[in-house]
Amino acid sequence: MERKIVHIVGTGTIGEPLIGILCEQKSNLGIDEVTFHKHSPRTLDKPKIDNLIQKGARLSVLEDRIDAFKAIGLEAEFTMEEAIARASVVIDCTPGGSGLQNKKDFYNKYTDKVKGFLAQGSENGFGKKYARGINDHVINSDDQFLQVVSCNTHNIACLVNTIALSISPDNLIDGKFVCIRRSNDISQTSSYVPAPTVNSHAHEIYGTHHAEDAAGLFNTMNLDLNLFSSALKINTQYMHTVWFNLKLKEPTSKEKVIDLLERNDKIALTEHRSSNAVFSFGRDQGTYGRILNQTVIVEDSINIKNEHEVSGFCFTPQDGNSILSSIAATVKFLNPHSYQDKINSLSPFFFQRV
Repeated sequence: MERKIVHIVGTGTIGEPLIGILCEQKSNLGIDEVTFHKHSPRTLDKPKIDNLIQKGARLSVLEDRIDAFKAIGLEAEFTMEEAIARASVVIDCTPGGSGLQNKKDFYNKYTDKVKGFLAQGSENGFGKKYARGINDHVINSDDQFLQVVSCNTHNIACLVNTIALSISPDNLIDGKFVCIRRSNDISQTSSYVPAPTVNSHAHEIYGTHHAEDAAGLFNTMNLDLNLFSSALKINTQYMHTVWFNLKLKEPTSKEKVIDLLERNDKIALTEHRSSNAVFSFGRDQGTYGRILNQTVIVEDSINIKNEHEVSGFCFTPQDGNSILSSIAATVKFLNPHSYQDKINSLSPFFFQRV
């Protein structure tokens, strides 16, 4: 019987917890083996790599760096090429913009051996855009390459899908969003901003890539939505915050909106108004410190204007929602007929309230 092997490239803010979760949940998810790739032999990273290996993950490195890894006490079991060639699914967690065409050209060499390839974030052109709970039904056996959209795009898409489109496919008039982004991850020591820093609107129609990618996600479902986003970074390392404004054709009320949100198990509501309190909950109660929900909505912030305009604030479980989609897509590649039941094994890691 064919072994179901998942290979993760990268051990950063998405790669490291993803490797750990897959190792711990592999029997529930129908996975036989987890391998991962580390690019550079740094003693700084050795404790992390040692712990991933102890969890059962198997290390691959570039062939010309095997001795360098051995010199710091890390024994690779595979070269990168060997690990990819024997994998069933490859999840690339390397940073966006790091040579997309080179990345695709490289993986194209293995399309006859690997069932599916995933890339993270704004890797437009890598494959069909995907977010768990949004467009699962349009992912089919022809979609060997998938782009797991960014964490804020997950958040935006979940808000639109739940508040507007769950009523009817043409219920949304327009959606506007302000992504108030954290400066960097608490694990990172660079790219911190000293003060609020505004992003440019690179796209005339959609503003920033967040709305553009969300529109592209809904395009896979033959929906053409009027979305626009702005973004800025602020000097915090906790969580992204999103302000949303959705204009609807059908009248609604705060009670109706909250009912829709409560019925979506991928949405958490909270009374907390500060991101550090929500972040702390995820650190203490989540798996690998992550909240796997698509969004955490501040219940008291929800406002309904003239029965047709819904506004509010929510926090983005960065990494967590992308990790969930990565796992869901992986399990679908491996077990297309039973993946829903297997994904349900992660339900204890979702929260109704934070």
